Amino acid sequence: MLNKILQIWRLKDLRNKILMVLFLLAVTRVLAAVPIPGVNFAGLRQLFSQNQLFGLLDIFSGGGLSNFSIAMLGVGPYITASIIMQLLAILIPKLGELQKEGEQGRAKVNQYTRYLAVPLAILQGFGTITIFTRSGASGGANVLGQLTSAEWFIITLSITAGTMVLMWLGELITEYGIGNGISLIIFAGIVAQLPTMATRNFQLTDLPTTAGFLIIALIVVFGVVVMTEATRNIPVSYAKRVRGNKLYGGVDTHLPIRINTAGVIPIIFAISVLLFPGIIANFLVNARSEFIANSARYVTTLFQNQTFYGIAYFVLVVAFTYFYTAVVFNPDDIADNLQKQGGFVPGLRPGRQTAEFLYKVLNRITLAGAVFLGLIAVLPFLMQIVTKTQALTIGGTSLLIVVAVVIETVKQIESQLVMRDYEGF
Repeated sequence: MLNKILQIWRLKDLRNKILMVLFLLAVTRVLAAVPIPGVNFAGLRQLFSQNQLFGLLDIFSGGGLSNFSIAMLGVGPYITASIIMQLLAILIPKLGELQKEGEQGRAKVNQYTRYLAVPLAILQGFGTITIFTRSGASGGANVLGQLTSAEWFIITLSITAGTMVLMWLGELITEYGIGNGISLIIFAGIVAQLPTMATRNFQLTDLPTTAGFLIIALIVVFGVVVMTEATRNIPVSYAKRVRGNKLYGGVDTHLPIRINTAGVIPIIFAISVLLFPGIIANFLVNARSEFIANSARYVTTLFQNQTFYGIAYFVLVVAFTYFYTAVVFNPDDIADNLQKQGGFVPGLRPGRQTAEFLYKVLNRITLAGAVFLGLIAVLPFLMQIVTKTQALTIGGTSLLIVVAVVIETVKQIESQLVMRDYEGF
């Protein structure tokens, strides 16, 4: 590792790229620390202490939500827009064909994603402000108080602008070829909160409990690394073909299928679904109809129940893992492509039989990946039940994101080193 670091430092262009990426990440942390004026931070802290969902959303915003900064939404609207565009590519054939047209087609889809992120940022910003101003039952009314129309407009505009700046910085980081910019921004936000979480843990727990947290964190990190890199290799053989005077094929290889094909997308989906009923209920708490108001209070109380929330969270993560895996991995297309290229799975006929085999394998390994993601998602709740403390431990979702980003970034840096070695020789 030391040798790799020295190699990176000796290469001026690669060193400058990494330093520039670090500078841009530092700019994102500055944005997350710029608060919107007129916020009652005592009321804000009280609201966060009573609602664990806000704490989870704060992790994805890199602490911007707890600071009520102009970057309080983080890159959430852009991620939501990307997910919507992926789903639309399946429903709209022309959009799906556009994604397959190479670099120019992907650039066009990215442009549509940016356009979609703007109204989503406006809606999410408006909804978030509404929660803080109307959730009187949990202390949210003390965060902002009554806002005039001009204040609503300025705050919403500031939040939207902050999101767009983060999105732009993320794309700049991606262009340097040192990891994915959006993922690195989320990674930086999580890492920036580690000192605060560690300090809070030392204050709320004794030394043996803290040591236990560290041991469990190391075990979880090991498990995340193994599951992130784990694949099921399907053997594939290519028949020999003669074209002119040349012989092609006759190669035995394998088709790798990741156990965790969906990544962290199911967790993001599950958080969005769990957040939606609470937002609607907060709007209806003060409704004129007594039945609607009581129903809204019941929903709000239900989603503040940690047991119900944990079970619903786990079930949704498992369900969305299967859903998103089916979206991004189509065994019919894989089997069709193998057949066109002269490839086959030994012992199976090309085409339909191969697709059925891939479906069977995918369903089995996805079960392991889905249960793993579900346990990672509810890890903070399990830790609180086992330790019987309210210590703010870093969640399994955060560890999953951190490990995945680190692995991806290290691979990209190593590929740049290999490329320069080839150039040198």
